[in-house]
Amino acid sequence: MGWTAKEVVGGVLLIGPGIALVLAGIVWKGRAVRPFAARRAWRMAREAYLRDLERATEQAIVAARLAAGDGEPGIVTVAAVERLLRERYGHEDVEREHAAAALRRGFERYGCAADCVTDAYV
Repeated sequence: MGWTAKEVVGGVLLIGPGIALVLAGIVWKGRAVRPFAARRAWRMAREAYLRDLERATEQAIVAARLAAGDGEPGIVTVAAVERLLRERYGHEDVEREHAAAALRRGFERYGCAADCVTDAYV
């Protein structure tokens, strides 16, 4: 039971382009999102830093709310945001002013005045 010439040609025409696309993806992996200019690279890194800062702020607020007992306010510190940004997102150079500003924005966005306290306003 062998294959006919039509089946072989059809298989090559069907599988060949798929293999070519896979090989092209392996060779050019990530090139579409990789920046080509220094200014664009800096902008992308800055956007990633700000996005990670907002995520760390949200995680710190949630952790403080979960750690608080019944009737107690959650204590959210700037140091907690800095620690999360270093440990979870790998940003070694975290400025306290940036973390404090992000915590103030998160504090207002998530309505934390009712059940949390923070040192971001100091």
